[in-house]
Amino acid sequence: MDGDRVEIDGGIMEGGGQILRVSTALSCLLGLPLRVRRIRAGRSQPGLRPQHLSGLEIIRDLCEGKLEGGEIGSTEITFTPGKIKGGTHIADTKTAGSVCLLMQVAMPCVLFASSPSELHLKGGTNAEMAPQIDYTVMVFKPIVEKFNFTFNCDIKKRGYYPQGGGEVVVQMSPVKVLSPINLTERGTVTKIYGRAFVAGALPIKLAKDMAAAAVRCIRKEIRDLYINIQPVREPDDQAFGTGSGIIIVAETSTGCLLAGSSLGKRGKNSDKVGIEAAEILLRNLKHGGTVDDSLQDQLIIFMALAKGVSRVKSGPITLHTQTAIHFAEQLTKAKFTVTKLEEEDPSRDTYIIECQGMGMINPNL
Repeated sequence: MDGDRVEIDGGIMEGGGQILRVSTALSCLLGLPLRVRRIRAGRSQPGLRPQHLSGLEIIRDLCEGKLEGGEIGSTEITFTPGKIKGGTHIADTKTAGSVCLLMQVAMPCVLFASSPSELHLKGGTNAEMAPQIDYTVMVFKPIVEKFNFTFNCDIKKRGYYPQGGGEVVVQMSPVKVLSPINLTERGTVTKIYGRAFVAGALPIKLAKDMAAAAVRCIRKEIRDLYINIQPVREPDDQAFGTGSGIIIVAETSTGCLLAGSSLGKRGKNSDKVGIEAAEILLRNLKHGGTVDDSLQDQLIIFMALAKGVSRVKSGPITLHTQTAIHFAEQLTKAKFTVTKLEEEDPSRDTYIIECQGMGMINPNL
């Protein structure tokens, strides 16, 4: 069997958990046995963390596969996939590990299951170094559904660093094939909205301060648009622990969604949290792309699986995106090209990511 195992070096490029997510999801989808070495070699604490292990375990369970080396701190795993099945699956990081990253690894797989799936994902809903659940619902969901599938994401409970304790339930039905997307027209910004939240022991005033600071910051660049950022106190029965943060979304005339977000933490001034999110949003609006730098890499696996040519206009290509493209090309027959747009405003750093997808067909439908 080992002769046929695909060998993945988990220490190159981005050198983190994303390599594991992309390669194991594709291994599961394509029925390719996999060995990943040097897992997260680029991180200060290499090897599997609870969140990565939970991701591997849900993939293993989804397809009744075999996983070796699946323990915390392990720097090498082998994975032998089986047949993807629907039904209810639970993944629990037991930490503040991100439920959104669990969703990233599981979602492409359950799209090609034999029946509908319900994923119960437990951990942090608003965690550092990962998309916030609000981003997943407000930005990722409407855009990724352009590949011609839908999913339901129900936030049962929010959970914050350090304990986690959040739970999200994702329901989706399988598809026969994914359609390609064409996101090349940015249009003009038509509205800006968002939510600034506090939970647990924090007063609503902090949420109001974050929102007000964000609005002031955006106003310096964009004067004529109404900006609606709602300050929210998460209900106590729907949040575990204490946390705060903000997400701000800009919607354009062509239906593009770009965002900036930031999390509060002890000792960080709430104005600073609001300004940070606003600055990220403004930076994403400046490059002229149709997606922000958080969405860019999350679309790669779907572009690779789709049937036909997908095109996405983006700002500077992130290392996460380069890494996702590298492993998607290594494991699938998809072909990516990234072209810098020279003819447009030369002060802008704009690119077209094009992909001739492999046209994955669900064998179960």
